[in-house]
Amino acid sequence: MTRGLFITVEGPEGAGKSTILSELYQQLLQDGLDVVQTREPGGISIAEQIREVILNTKNTEMDKRTEALLYAAARRQHLVEKVIPALKAGRIVICDRFIDSSLAYQGNARGIGMKEVMDINQFAIEDKMPDLTLYFDIDPEEGLKRIAKHNGREVNRLDLESVEFHTRVREGYQKLIEQYPDRIQVIDASKSKEAVFADAYEIVTGYLNR
Repeated sequence: MTRGLFITVEGPEGAGKSTILSELYQQLLQDGLDVVQTREPGGISIAEQIREVILNTKNTEMDKRTEALLYAAARRQHLVEKVIPALKAGRIVICDRFIDSSLAYQGNARGIGMKEVMDINQFAIEDKMPDLTLYFDIDPEEGLKRIAKHNGREVNRLDLESVEFHTRVREGYQKLIEQYPDRIQVIDASKSKEAVFADAYEIVTGYLNR
């Protein structure tokens, strides 16, 4: 396989996607596949520095458009420095969040507009969209309850938002599922961790075996 595969993992806060992503990564390595695990915003030094600014709980005065631009800037650097070289080398890249997060969070939940956020991201990503997206769906209240129980997890600025905000995030994702039905595969994240992992693994291996 010369051309790589770009898989992204999406979901509202508390859906457990990061945990499943790590397990998925380990399993695919065991299967003998050449896989890279990364995250957004972050994954490389410059983008991790931008992440610290975006998610710092002290930065409550940050303008919503500034926030959207910072995400797009981090995305651009991560893409050209890490994702594209790995894909060109024929590797499978699994990324925790990508453009759909900006569309759901800044576009829909913050009210900037999904088209507006897509426009600034088009500049950042050019035409590089994921091949496959796993969307872990959970009720916002349930997701926030999980976060409250999870002591080891970093609390970021987005966790401090209201339930209404997180409901709008989920609505944004629902719009994206309708827009990209072939790319985005929905997984019920309210099920047991084992069941969620099994669903994710089945979707990914099914896609790889096509």
